[in-house]
Amino acid sequence: MRQPGEPIFINREFQIIDESADWIVVDKPPHLLVHPTAPHGPFTLWDGLREVLAYELVNGGQVSIINRLDRETSGLVLIAKNAAAARNLGLAMQAGSVKKEYLAIVLGHPTWTLISVDAPMLRKGTVEKSRIYLKQVVHPDGAAARTDFTLLKRFGGPGSIPLSLVRATPLTGRTHQIRVHAAHLGFPLLGDKIYGADEGCYLEFIESGWTETLAARLLHPRHALHSAFLSLPEIGLEWKSPLPSDLQKIVDSGTCSHA
Repeated sequence: MRQPGEPIFINREFQIIDESADWIVVDKPPHLLVHPTAPHGPFTLWDGLREVLAYELVNGGQVSIINRLDRETSGLVLIAKNAAAARNLGLAMQAGSVKKEYLAIVLGHPTWTLISVDAPMLRKGTVEKSRIYLKQVVHPDGAAARTDFTLLKRFGGPGSIPLSLVRATPLTGRTHQIRVHAAHLGFPLLGDKIYGADEGCYLEFIESGWTETLAARLLHPRHALHSAFLSLPEIGLEWKSPLPSDLQKIVDSGTCSHA
């Protein structure tokens, strides 16, 4: 059996960073779907986990993904390996006992250092017409949603696109919460096809995939969001993941380009 904490690269690029008899933590690369969306669809994290945990599955185990990430979001994912762990970790998630922090690159230079966004959210299509079914909006009739943001670094500026690295700490778990709240502040995520300047980018991407036209408008092929920290403080467990190379390159160079 793999030893807890031993990094192992497996097929389709995701990395196991820690494991016990009850759970496994992996570092998901961007562009990898977490769950299948259709029969005979592309390879997903769930598919890969079923390969890795084949022995456990044959002996009554299961694959239960506790914190789900969007396809383009990279970083830490916690998975339960049996029914009891799935129940306990699911309850911990609902109770807010699983602490999460994300790193994001946003467009613009915030003037704040620390800010908390307490803004309820709902699916846009429930209150007005929306071309994108999953698109969320801030709305007074929505479910409670709160995100704390910390400015870590400003870069870019005259002659280049102003960008900033921020830490985002979601205190609730709504769909697209960090992306919606960042845009609500006026600092959408770099590369965000839905919550950036033009949601038409998302529709164009669905229709034709990544193109030079989209590259020129979005500047980065995915929204710049990374699940960097997970912890279960009640039992003294925590995991960290550094920025992946595509985002670290932007921070180090101070700029981004679609070239």
